Amino acid sequence: MEQVDAVVIGAGVVGLAVGRALARRGLETLVLEAEHAIGTGVSSRNSEVIHAGLYYAEGSRKARWCVTGREALYAFCEEHGVAHRRCGKLVVATSPAQHAALAALHERARANGVDVQPLSAAEAQAMEPRLACSAALWSPSTGIVDSHGLMLALQGDLEHAGGAVALVSPVERLECGRPHAVHAAGTTVGARIVVNAAGLSAPAVAALANGLPPASRPHAWYAKGHYFSLAGRAPFTRLVYPMPEAAGLGVHLTLDLAGQARFGPDVEWVEPDADGRLDYRVDPARAEAFYAEIRRYWPELPDGALQPAYSGVRPKLAGPGSPAQDFRLDGPAEHGVAGWVNLFGIESPGLTACLAIAEAVCAALNA
Repeated sequence: MEQVDAVVIGAGVVGLAVGRALARRGLETLVLEAEHAIGTGVSSRNSEVIHAGLYYAEGSRKARWCVTGREALYAFCEEHGVAHRRCGKLVVATSPAQHAALAALHERARANGVDVQPLSAAEAQAMEPRLACSAALWSPSTGIVDSHGLMLALQGDLEHAGGAVALVSPVERLECGRPHAVHAAGTTVGARIVVNAAGLSAPAVAALANGLPPASRPHAWYAKGHYFSLAGRAPFTRLVYPMPEAAGLGVHLTLDLAGQARFGPDVEWVEPDADGRLDYRVDPARAEAFYAEIRRYWPELPDGALQPAYSGVRPKLAGPGSPAQDFRLDGPAEHGVAGWVNLFGIESPGLTACLAIAEAVCAALNA
């Protein structure tokens, strides 16, 4: 049986960040990825936004790791030449009925240590003349990033530190022990440390582990979000977000690094098929609801301007109608298995927080 110091399961942005952090600590680290390429799941099917941290409950992991991870991510992108832009965003109320919720969001942001500025409708429209709103919050530390470029840079650091990524290596079975045994792609690897960073598949991976207590295997919920792109150039230079909604942040306007606008995501609760596969197709008929939502803050959106783009699925720890859950990091202190960490429910702001999550994993492992 081949032996390494650490195995990380999942080569999305979080798995690569964790693998990098472990390798940079001098541990021989192997990152296993079931697919043919890195980051084909949650990491490549999102808005590519660097979040400021204003939405999350004070003291929560999402709040703390987003704020510390955001600054670490900006520094990493600068150092490694990863394309990004600190463009800022406007969170908008589109009627006076939303002003109390906007004020509460302002207070939450301040409690989280996030720099935000309340704006009148006129002040917001001075920044974005085509915007319709009755009040807004300005978040100057929000940005956008090339998520694939980020993952390639993380992989490069990981490999420079002596780590490796093994593609097409789905995990078949896991055994907790000394060392832990990871059976994947027909081979077995022994490791003192195992980190389950499998994103959407993290609960299923935990269920493969002989020796983990049943409480370490949460039920998986899946929230699909669709995105539509804009035909033509958008008249905005900043991101525009409506007030957040249940299970998401509303159909917002984001920009890619070339200035192309896209809108989304909405929320559709889905289940995998009999083979465990998720349907990522975008139904063009969903555009009708998008037009209605977008025109609340951009009334001039032309008919026929939206085109189906892509979809993503967010790993949730609670289903429809339930309160949003925090990130879940189950380490030895939670389940009693030395050298083992499970990461569950790592949705937004997981990309922003990836470097902070990696440090938290290392702390949980005393690595």
